[in-house]
Formats: sequence, structure tokens, C-alpha cells
Amino acid sequence: MKSILIVDDNLVSLKQISAQLAKDYEVSLAKSGELALQICAREKPDLILLDVEMPGMDGFATIARLKEDTQLKQIPVIFLTGNRDTATEVKCLESGAMDFITKPANADILHYRIEMHLDFAAYQFHPECAVKELEDNIGASFMELLECKDYNLTDHVMHTGKYVELLMGELLEEGVFGNEITAENISVMKRATPFHDIGKIGISDIILLKKSSLTEIEYQEICNHTTIGAQVLKTIYERAPNQDYLKTAITIAEGHHEHYDGTGYPRGLKGDEIPLYCRIMAVANVYDACVTDRVYRKKLSHDDACKVILAGRGTEFDPRVVDAFDKVRNKFASLQVPAKLSLMDKGWSFYNETNTGS
Repeated sequence: MKSILIVDDNLVSLKQISAQLAKDYEVSLAKSGELALQICAREKPDLILLDVEMPGMDGFATIARLKEDTQLKQIPVIFLTGNRDTATEVKCLESGAMDFITKPANADILHYRIEMHLDFAAYQFHPECAVKELEDNIGASFMELLECKDYNLTDHVMHTGKYVELLMGELLEEGVFGNEITAENISVMKRATPFHDIGKIGISDIILLKKSSLTEIEYQEICNHTTIGAQVLKTIYERAPNQDYLKTAITIAEGHHEHYDGTGYPRGLKGDEIPLYCRIMAVANVYDACVTDRVYRKKLSHDDACKVILAGRGTEFDPRVVDAFDKVRNKFASLQVPAKLSLMDKGWSFYNETNTGS
């Protein structure tokens, strides 16, 4: 059942409209714009019926606040107004409302308008979801292509995405970084994470799959995957500038190997100079690298991997991110689930089958 929020300072009007809608919708009531915003943040209704003329925060001020909130701006708003002049009607539409209904509202008209705008909102929402799913699948396909070069990379991408989401959720709950972390940018980070190692496409297979220690020159080439990845993603973003998550992907591709003490690469950034997304990604990336088999070593246990992360507090990693990791470390262990069948398992082996990792 769809949910409708009715906002009106007139109790008689609230009760009348609620009675008209209660059989077909879940109805919430608010006597002011301020209360309406609180309810929206908590419940996120499917549609809002909003009175124009209210003391304090009127309907126009209320909808302006709704449109500023990325989580709420897509909720369709229908204005309720007793003022039938053209100027008010124009202002209603210009403010971002989908429609307006004059009071007292006719029950049949009210139902018709609500259903029309709920259907339209659903129509808008599903294509956006389809496009997002397509974009995310393209990202996964990039990683499967890279897996031909770097075995287990798809597993690495899947796991780090889950670890990043877990870390950011804990940091959001604690409020450690204030409004730098929101539910929306957790979603953006999840979409961007699969691209963090895309620069490996430009690194020689001989180096990626080498079992012995790297020479200094080979190590420097490995380091280049950060700048290569950032440049590849910048080129993609220039061709698709409406895909904002690619800006985050560029940031983490370049900066996920920066160290908190300034000893990382490629730019040697230090402390809060390192973008927050990169500081979070660094912990997730190293943890997964520790618990994953590599061509040059066997994986570590969860406990040993945790010791590596905790030992890097304040040197390799942001202490605040490590503290959040420490609180959810057991959940990290539970997320170590087998990934889907890899290209190697499907017979797409491009190197000696004795290799066991990325």
C-alpha cells in the first residue's frame, strides 16, 4: 500500500482529506512544514499533499527544503491551495510540485490525481534503476576482462565493495566524519569501487603474475596502475559527464594506495590531504589482499589480516577508519564468501594453471 503524507495547519482539512484516503493508502499527517520534513526523513512517503499557506514554514519553503535533500527530492508533491489565482498556480509548478488541487478537494479528483502522479513517479523510477543496473554490469564486465590478466580480481572487487559498505556504514552511524559520509555517498562509493584497479589493464602480465620479488623498476610499473586507472576513467567521464559516480571512481583509482603518513603513492599525500574515500578504500583493499591467495604468497588468516590493519593505524591508515574497522572486524570475516565462477574456472586460462592468485 502506497504511503501519503498530508501537510496542512488546518485540522479540519487534515481530517477530511485523511478520511478520503485512509481506505486506499497509508496516511501520515503533519500540522507544519517542519514536522513534515521530520516525517519525510524518517519514513519517506510515496507522495506528499502539501498546503501552500501555513504559518512559519509555508508550502513553498517546505518544498524548497525537500528539493535540497537528495533522498527526498524525487518524492512527488501536490500542492493544496484555496487560492485560485494564476500567479499562485504558476508559482506552485515553478517550485517543483507535480500538480496542485484547490481546496476543498473533491474526493474523486483527489484520488485520480494521486494515482496519476504515483504511476508517473514509478515510470520515472524504473528506467533510472534499469540504467543504473546496466552501468553497474558494465563495471563488473570490466573487472571480468581484467581477470584474464589478474586472477581473482573479480573476487577482490566483490569483496572490497562489501568491506567498503560495511566500513562506511559504521562511520556513518558513529558520525565520525560528520556530513562527509551520507547514505547517498555510500551508494556512490559502492558503484565506484569496482573500478579502483582498472589501471592494471595497462600493466604487463609478466609483472602482475610474477611469483618472485619485484625489481624496483617492476614495482614502479605496478605503482603506475593508479595513474593509468585515473586517466582511463577521466576519459570515460568526459564522454559520459552525467555519470557522477565516475568522479568518485577516478578519485579512488588514483588514491587508494596513498598512506596516512605520506609514504604512499602516486602523490605522497598525507593525512586529510588524502580524500576520505581513498582512506576508507585503503583499509578494505589491504584487508582483502591479506586474506586472498596471491601468486607470490598464500593468504593470511582473518586474525592475522586484522593485525596488519591495526598495526598500520596512523602510518598506512587513517586512525579513525581503523578504529571503525576494529569495531566491525568480525563482520569482515563473515563477508568472506566464495565469489561467482571465475573466467579461470571456465577455462579462460592465459597463463600456467599453477598460479593461484592475482
